[in-house]
Amino acid sequence: MADVTKDMVIQALRRVRGPDLEGDIVSLNMVSDVFIADGKVYFSITVPAERARELEPLRIAAEKTVTSIEGVRSVLVTLTADRKAGAAPARPQPQAGAHDHGAHAGHSHAPQARAPGQPSAPARPQKAGVPGVGAIIAVASGKGGVGKSTTAVNLALAMMANGLKVGLLDADIYGPSVPRLLKISGRPQQIENRIIVPMENYGLKAMSMGFLVEEEAAMIWRGPMVQSAILQMLREVAWGDLDVLVVDMPPGTGDAQLTMAQQVPLAGAVIVSTPQDLALIDARKGIAMFRKVEVPLLGIVENMSYFLAPDTGKRYDIFGHGGAKAEAARIDVPFLGEVPLTMDIRERSDAGTPVVVSDPDGASAAIYRDIASRVWQQLTGRTPRTAPAIVFE
Repeated sequence: MADVTKDMVIQALRRVRGPDLEGDIVSLNMVSDVFIADGKVYFSITVPAERARELEPLRIAAEKTVTSIEGVRSVLVTLTADRKAGAAPARPQPQAGAHDHGAHAGHSHAPQARAPGQPSAPARPQKAGVPGVGAIIAVASGKGGVGKSTTAVNLALAMMANGLKVGLLDADIYGPSVPRLLKISGRPQQIENRIIVPMENYGLKAMSMGFLVEEEAAMIWRGPMVQSAILQMLREVAWGDLDVLVVDMPPGTGDAQLTMAQQVPLAGAVIVSTPQDLALIDARKGIAMFRKVEVPLLGIVENMSYFLAPDTGKRYDIFGHGGAKAEAARIDVPFLGEVPLTMDIRERSDAGTPVVVSDPDGASAAIYRDIASRVWQQLTGRTPRTAPAIVFE
């Protein structure tokens, strides 16, 4: 079977008519970001922002056309909303109360009643949630390398150990870590209406771009493609009934983070930082971003808080100590706990056997369960019920 090439995809897409059946989407320069990995094809179609919803059938037609190419295993097509340079976004009519949300909108708003003579206030767009999911929380960091993904995975498993129904979304498109951290391989299945069945290990449902492409594949995507992929992994996955969906955010404060913060009803965010000043500077940027978009801050975790020598048990403050706790106090944000830098956490994470499940009675697992309880209390004011610990053998 011949390898699928970009030229094969482009030639096939020349058969897809453009909006209003004029020309084709290739000749109209609507196709971009064509990416192929292991028989899986990804590309975006640029459409006018005001016609994004109307042109969904065009996206479906392009997807079916490329799926018919011999050697294509799956196709992911996203609509990228675009406006002409200098054009202002369409403004809603005050009496209609409707909002233009671009390509990712999936809902509308009813008119807001007001007293006679009362001036109309601009209505705030509501964010479409995920059916069956009680709360969506983000685990974020201002920079990479602070152990955010390890924290997110162990936090999700710790919430499960505390008796909650939990899912995990790996929103780090460029550097997905969840497949390795959870020791999951293979590809997710797709059921009717393009819904994806999440992968699962240790009882935790998970979705990641790492399940869809090879581990070594470089995701050379621009912002709009990343935003669309994240929202599809969030809303086109059969999560089922969950108390909490934990989202492992990409590091930094770019397009992916803003997409989640502005278009997803996040119940709150957990910030992960090391104690050192350099990491805290970047963590402050993440905190500022979430506050600007009015996402509640559930607290700060100080990761790699101190090092415990495995032979002597002696403690070393390699990156300093207490910086994240002091920062939490300074900005009046809950401090969720200190996670030490230990060989145990590192080795088990690399092996895909997180400490919460592989050593549930250990000190590190207890720390994560305590952090999970504090997060749940911030969300609900309640202490989660206790369930039997998950043990990996």
